Amino acid sequence: MNQKPFSITKAYAALSAKTPLVPYSLERRSLEPHDVAISIDYCGVCHSDIHQARNEWSGSTYPIVPGHEIVGHVKGVGTHVTKFQLGDVVGVGVMVDSCRSCGSCKEGLEQFCEQGFSSTYNGTEQDKKTPTYGGYSEHIVVQEDFVLRLPKHLPLAALAPLLCAGITTYSPLRHWNVRAGQKVAVIGIGGLGHMAIKFAHALGAKTFAITTSPDKKIDALQLGAEDIVVSTDEESMKKHLESFDFILNTISAPYNISHYLNLLKRDGKMAIVGAPSKPIEFMLFDLIRGRKTVAGSLIGGIKETQEMLDFCGEHNITADIELISIEEINNAFERMIRSDVHYRFVIDMATLQNT
Repeated sequence: MNQKPFSITKAYAALSAKTPLVPYSLERRSLEPHDVAISIDYCGVCHSDIHQARNEWSGSTYPIVPGHEIVGHVKGVGTHVTKFQLGDVVGVGVMVDSCRSCGSCKEGLEQFCEQGFSSTYNGTEQDKKTPTYGGYSEHIVVQEDFVLRLPKHLPLAALAPLLCAGITTYSPLRHWNVRAGQKVAVIGIGGLGHMAIKFAHALGAKTFAITTSPDKKIDALQLGAEDIVVSTDEESMKKHLESFDFILNTISAPYNISHYLNLLKRDGKMAIVGAPSKPIEFMLFDLIRGRKTVAGSLIGGIKETQEMLDFCGEHNITADIELISIEEINNAFERMIRSDVHYRFVIDMATLQNT
């Protein structure tokens, strides 16, 4: 990709797995005909930013500029761009490109691209050579098909986490047709779980939050849950045995999955979006008895992500956030590890000018 850089861009980067994020400069590419340049106003902080910055999933390539929950304004368009114009309020999520030609891409399921989608950071463009750098930066250049429109009437900062946490939880709820009349549970009231509760409630389901913390009941009710199920309380769990049509599981730490499978009714389904670092074991009889299903889900395609954003606009759904400066990012990482965030950090990228 032989192009002149679009501009020198301030950013924050991890230079190794063992060092904190520090100020960094990078070159964004020049605008190609179908590219959109976006001035980044806010960027959400996802737990996967920590995993990749610290090489906890292995395969990290440094320097890494994290950030895939990006919202901002269009500051430049390529000569053939038809979908956006200067000043539009837009977002970018986990993907910035895909092969466009495989079966999954043709079905609008770019997250399952058979050639591998181009991740927003710690990846490469589709040439498999040019590195990608994320949203902890002043601006980004993205092919227009991977740029999303945002609801104009909702707070921009609170929309940022929808680009990952939002679509990660919306997609399985829609894929498995969660709807009014169903009894649905969300395991975990965190960055993902709090969005899932809002979505399930908006879809009309009788929604419950499963948590280890009884003191989260007030939060759960405010998010849209009818009640909580305390997973460490035998009586609380027994009350809901074999009663849920669908469970969305956001747990990212090791756990006993059978403990939760027993809450599913016959033909009930559990979709897993959390990814523990160690294998999970369970007795297959917990599935066989009751003809239950356990499945996984990975973000959503571009069409579905736009659908999710439009749904949020219709139902006035945003993330619950703590707004921070870029200088606070290393402390924010440590707080996230301790689950000390209500419920998602978002960086005010204007503070990057102070570095």
